[in-house]
Amino acid sequence: MPTRILSYLHKEFTGLHEAAFLLGASAFLSQVLALFRDRLLASTFGSGSALDIYYAAFKIPDFIYASIASVVSVTVLIPFIIERLADGRDAEAKKFLNTVFTAFSVVMVGVCGLSWIFIPALAPIVVPGFSPAQQAEFITLSRILLLSPFLLGLSALLGSATQAFRKFFVFAITPIVYNIGIIIGIVFFYPTFGLPGLAYGVALGAFLHLSIQLPVLYKLDFFPKFTSSLDFKTLREVIMISLPRTVALATDKISLAVLAALGSLMATGTITIFNLALNLQSVPLAVVGVSYSIAAFPALAQIFSKGDMAEFRSKVETAIRHIVFWSVPATVLFIVLRAQIIRVIYGAGRFDWSDTRLTAAALAIFAVSVVAQSLILLFVRAYYAGGKTMRPLMVNAGTSILTIIFAFVFIKWFEVSEMFRQIIGITVRVSDVSDTVMLTLPLAYSLGYIVNAILLWIYFVKDFGNFSSPVIKSCMQVLGASLAGGFVTYLALNASQGFLSLHTTFGVFSQGFVSGIIGILVIIAILRAIKNKELNVVADTLHHKFWKEKVVVAEQNL
Repeated sequence: MPTRILSYLHKEFTGLHEAAFLLGASAFLSQVLALFRDRLLASTFGSGSALDIYYAAFKIPDFIYASIASVVSVTVLIPFIIERLADGRDAEAKKFLNTVFTAFSVVMVGVCGLSWIFIPALAPIVVPGFSPAQQAEFITLSRILLLSPFLLGLSALLGSATQAFRKFFVFAITPIVYNIGIIIGIVFFYPTFGLPGLAYGVALGAFLHLSIQLPVLYKLDFFPKFTSSLDFKTLREVIMISLPRTVALATDKISLAVLAALGSLMATGTITIFNLALNLQSVPLAVVGVSYSIAAFPALAQIFSKGDMAEFRSKVETAIRHIVFWSVPATVLFIVLRAQIIRVIYGAGRFDWSDTRLTAAALAIFAVSVVAQSLILLFVRAYYAGGKTMRPLMVNAGTSILTIIFAFVFIKWFEVSEMFRQIIGITVRVSDVSDTVMLTLPLAYSLGYIVNAILLWIYFVKDFGNFSSPVIKSCMQVLGASLAGGFVTYLALNASQGFLSLHTTFGVFSQGFVSGIIGILVIIAILRAIKNKELNVVADTLHHKFWKEKVVVAEQNL
C-alpha cells in the first residue's frame, strides 16, 4: 500500500477532466477536513471574541501573501518552466527555479521581519472595534501567522514545478495536509498554549503543505537551491508579469480586511460568522472552480504558445461548461439546504441557534456568487496563459474597490431604511434575529464578485473572440434543471418534517441528505432527458477509470 501511494506522487495526468476530477476529489476531501476544523472551532468557542481575534489575525499575513508571495504563483511560473522544458533546456529551467527561490526567500524574510515589528501599530487600523486586550491577542496571533505566507509561498513556488510536470497528485494533497496541521493545533496545541496554539497549528499546516512536495522534486532532480548568480533579467520579467495579478490579489485582500474592520465595529461574533459562512461557500468553489482552472492552465499555456486561438477558446469553453455544470446545482442546493447544512456542521457546543440562523443566512448570500467566483478563477488563468495580465488587474482591482463601496452603502442603507432591513430579513428568513446588519458584508462581497465575473466575460470575448452558442445553451440547460431540482428539494424538506425528528443532528442530517439526493436525481434526470453534453462527458470520464491508468514517472535527469 505505501508503495502504491508513493507511485501516485509520480503519476502524470494529461487529460483536463481526469486532472480536474483528481483535484476536485482532493479538494472535496480537503474541504471535508476544513469543515471538521471549523466545526471544532465553532463548537469550542462559539461566535465569540476568541474566534473574531483568530480570523482577524489572518488579515496582515494574508495581505503579505497576496502582495509578495503571489509573485511566485503557479499561474506566473508555470509558463516559464514549461517553455524551457519544451525546448529541452532543462538546465535553464533549474536555474530559473533557483533564481526565483533565492530571491523570494530573501525578500520574504525581510518583509515578515518588518511586519513583525509594525503589527502593533497596524492593529488599531485593522481591528478598530477591538478592545486593548483583544488587540494584544490579535498582535500575538498575527506575529505567529507570519510563518504562513512564507511557507505557503515556497510551496506555491515548488508547486509550479510539480504542475509543470503534471504531477497533480502531490499538488492535490497539499491542502489536505494543511488542514490536518490546523486540526492538530485545535486539538493538541490549544489546550497547552491557549489561543496562540491555533496559530501554531496553522504554521504546522503550512509546513506540511510545503514539505509534501519535496520528495517528488528530489525524484525529478528539480530540487531548488540557493544561488549567488541571480538572473536579474528573468526576475524582472517575472515581476512585471506577476505585478498585475499581485496588485489585483492585494486589493482583494484589502477589501476583505476592510470588511473585517467593519465587522469589528459590529456585534461580537460578526467576523466569525462571516468567515465560517465564507469558508463553507468555498467548498463548491474549491472542488469545482479551483480544480478546473488549475487543470486547464498548463494546457491553455501550451496551446496559446502555439498560436492556436480556436483551440485555446475551445478549451476555455469546455471548462466554462463543466464549471457551470457542477457549480450551479451546488449553489441552488446550498441555498435551499442552508439551514440543514449549518445545523449539522456548526450547530454544536457553544454555537447557539441565533449563530446558526445568521450563518445560514450569510451562506445563502455568499452562495449566489459561487458560479461567478469559479468563472473568475478560470478567466484569470486564461488571461495569464495568454500573456495578458493588465485586463484582470483592472477588473479585479476595480471591483475590489466597488465591494468596499457596496459595504459602506449597504450598512448606511440598512441603518436608515426599514424597507431594506425587511427585504434582507424576509429573503433569508431572519426577520426576528438581531444584529442582521452583518449580512450587508456578505451581500457586498457577493455583488462585487458577480460584477467582476460579468466584466471578465465581456472583456474575454472582446480580447479572444466570442464563445460558440453551445456554451450559452449548456448554461441554460443546467440552470433550468437546477432550479427544478431545487424546487423539488424544497418540497421534500417540507414533506419530511412529519417523519423525522428535527431536534437531533441525525434527524436534521437525514432531512437534508434525503431531500438533497432527491433534488440531485431530478437534476440528473432532466439533464439526461434533454441529452446534456456535459452529463455524458462526466459519465464517460468516470467509466474511463482514470485512476487505474499506468503511472508515468519522469526521467531522472530532469
